[in-house]
Amino acid sequence: MTVEARSGAGAPVGARRPRARLRVVVVIPCLDDAGFLAACLEALAHQTRRPDEVVVVDNGSTDASPDVARRAGATLAHERRRGIWPAAARGYDVAARSADVIARLDADSVPPADWVERVAGAFEADPALDVLTGGARFYGGNAFMHWAGEHWYIGGMYRVLTPVFGHAPIFGSNFAMRTSVWRRTRGRVLRRDPTVHDDLDLSIRLPAGTRVRYDPTLVMPVSARPFATPGSLGLRLRKAYVTFRATWPAGAPWVKRAWGRRTTNPARERVRLP
Repeated sequence: MTVEARSGAGAPVGARRPRARLRVVVVIPCLDDAGFLAACLEALAHQTRRPDEVVVVDNGSTDASPDVARRAGATLAHERRRGIWPAAARGYDVAARSADVIARLDADSVPPADWVERVAGAFEADPALDVLTGGARFYGGNAFMHWAGEHWYIGGMYRVLTPVFGHAPIFGSNFAMRTSVWRRTRGRVLRRDPTVHDDLDLSIRLPAGTRVRYDPTLVMPVSARPFATPGSLGLRLRKAYVTFRATWPAGAPWVKRAWGRRTTNPARERVRLP
């Protein structure tokens, strides 16, 4: 079953429009992950519907990650400021120059063969859809790590934060958004702050009326390394705390509705991309 909600607004009604083929660009931030990146890019090369472009953002790697990206034919971008949010934001800016839909993976994601096709099809079939996100299946590690990651970490995130935000939170290793969403949001997020969760910050800053769909059947295999040690898991939990402390109550539905009323002129929301 899919879960949909509008951020601060009710679901739209209207007749289904004809499908139009959309240009899908995949963004992958990367730091010293050559082995994982090679597997991710290999999986993208064998999609039932190939992405129109793949943008790999090198965040200062000292390994072969940039060479892996070049050999795979990806567009290689660079972000000197260390951190997942600066790197991801840089990738979204590059993708937004030509994409209709910006899709996001992490270097340790291994997309199923139909992932791009499903992402593109969801947006083409529903012109009112703004953001699509899914779940995770963890590989590596042990059975307990897999269970904890899928049911506690990811499952708990959706159960706890969906009623808080009024829409499903975004899972950064497996989501896509229309380029128009990024254009409206890029000036509001804490994109230069490496201490915050990029996907949590983006979830909080989504404009009022953004239609978010969580599809639990859109599952992404992701490495279980975040749960390898108590320290690595603790780091992610601390970043979640820092993100909420820095941004809340910006994500509350009532705050988003008020912000939406103040930005009634779409032209004022347009931001020139670098």
